[in-house]
Amino acid sequence: MVLASLSSPSQGVWHLGPIPIRAYALCIIAGIFVAIWLTQRRWKARGGDPDDVLDVALWAVPFGIAGGRIYHVLTDPELYFLPGRNPVQAFYIWDGGLGIWGAVALGAVGAWIGCRRRGINLLDFGDALAPGLVLAQAIGRWGNYFNQELYGRPTTLPWALQIDPAHRPVDTPTIGLYHPTFLYESLWDIAVAVLLLWADRRFKLPRGKLFALYVAAYTLGRGAVEALRVDHANHILGLRLNDWTSLIVFIAAVTVLCWRRTPAPRNSDVDTAQPR
Repeated sequence: MVLASLSSPSQGVWHLGPIPIRAYALCIIAGIFVAIWLTQRRWKARGGDPDDVLDVALWAVPFGIAGGRIYHVLTDPELYFLPGRNPVQAFYIWDGGLGIWGAVALGAVGAWIGCRRRGINLLDFGDALAPGLVLAQAIGRWGNYFNQELYGRPTTLPWALQIDPAHRPVDTPTIGLYHPTFLYESLWDIAVAVLLLWADRRFKLPRGKLFALYVAAYTLGRGAVEALRVDHANHILGLRLNDWTSLIVFIAAVTVLCWRRTPAPRNSDVDTAQPR
């Protein structure tokens, strides 16, 4: 018997006249603002100019959104390009579908451009960014809640998530209760942010290793969440494609963490005379 459950929102879009206000977009925007705010505080504490963060974000954010969408479309092309599908929907980012690894990869390219323009070290900036970035992911995951997507297997646990019939798989049980994997990942992301803030205070990590710790910790939790999900995904050797991506990225991050380097001052490469 199910004693309790979480209800899904009755709607995820509101209209201000002809303008649609989408909860998914609001969650993404809220996450971006939190990431910028926290990164500015951390960058200033490391001797940098808070305005650097805004300038880098102007490059990193659009690159990251584009990268996230490109990764999603390339890894699930059948959702858009098979007969009967509408290829234009590949551009409908408000319907969900931003792959984190595409967002991080192309967002890093944008951050690199922004850092070069400001004359700052990318690894230093990445270490300052890491806690804010994973908090942004925690907030952004709530957009999936409003879209009723990316939930897990059916369950009767007290915190099961109610999914409306229109959003359930075809072969769904009538109970309509599923693991709220969006919530699991959001809570994990918050825990990772706390871990990063603690590790940054407790240890004098060489530059780049705090970002590597973020990647390793995030992928560890993401792998567990992926094991619960039942939404569409391509598989390779029995594993979801995102599982393989998380595994490869996790190994790379752990390799960076285990690579011995002489610690460097946190802001040794933050120029005092930065280009404006």
